Amino acid sequence: MSKSHSVDTLVLEPREGTGTAHCQALRRAGKIPGVVYGHGGATPIAIDAKQLADIVLSGNRAHVLDATIDGARDSVLLRHIDADPITRKPLSVDFQRVGRGEAITASVTIVTSGTPVGVRDQGGVMDLVVHALDVRGPAAEIPDQLTVDVRDLAVHEHLSAGQVPLPKGFTLVTPPDAVVVSVSLTRASAGVGTDNAEAVPTEAPEG
Repeated sequence: MSKSHSVDTLVLEPREGTGTAHCQALRRAGKIPGVVYGHGGATPIAIDAKQLADIVLSGNRAHVLDATIDGARDSVLLRHIDADPITRKPLSVDFQRVGRGEAITASVTIVTSGTPVGVRDQGGVMDLVVHALDVRGPAAEIPDQLTVDVRDLAVHEHLSAGQVPLPKGFTLVTPPDAVVVSVSLTRASAGVGTDNAEAVPTEAPEG
């Protein structure tokens, strides 16, 4: 059985220091420095590193979360985690203060459903060109993912962002003509390569 990573309420601690030494000391203590912005202000905070990891593992990254900041209740959305490029450990985190009925823009992951006919019957390969779409809608109703049915895609066909179904109340921010999924022939299927090339006969010189 997999371990649960549910997150009910975040505890965000206000912090006074903002320098490099202060942030390094927080990380050594198992906390991640960050900021909560929005609604006219920005509040420097720190969050327990384990609680931040639980948000990511729980699948609640795109959800509005209840939070307490110095005893005051608030609603926040995880916006960005700055991670070390080598260790991938979080270095800082940004939260946005939002109202649950407030319209916001969010990036939602694309998930494909089915096997394209171009892959199954025509020797093609599918390419997920765009992994997430930017949409705008109620903060409390942001979907975990957007599912795209790709079963009818043949070779040399694609689906664009404007063809992806959105939940009621949401509009597309990503350009609608952006290619999301495409199916193309592989080099082997197309017969490209020197091994498959037909020899071209040459004429003998006239003697």
